[in-house]
Amino acid sequence: MDKQLLNILVCPVTKAPLQLDREKDELISTAAKLAYPIRDGIPVMLEDEARALGQEEFEYWLSKKSTLR
Repeated sequence: MDKQLLNILVCPVTKAPLQLDREKDELISTAAKLAYPIRDGIPVMLEDEARALGQEEFEYWLSKKSTLR
């Protein structure tokens, strides 16, 4: 995914920044505890299409977020 695009995309629910999960092709919103799919290189930024993050997964992404600062 293009880094410039990632920098301007925000969670549609919380307006918080997103993190890229390259393995699962998803954009992660720790603020909303949601993962938005990327299909054919296009982020699907619809709450209905997102999946809820499990507690362990949420904590993992939360810890990664703090190391990026």
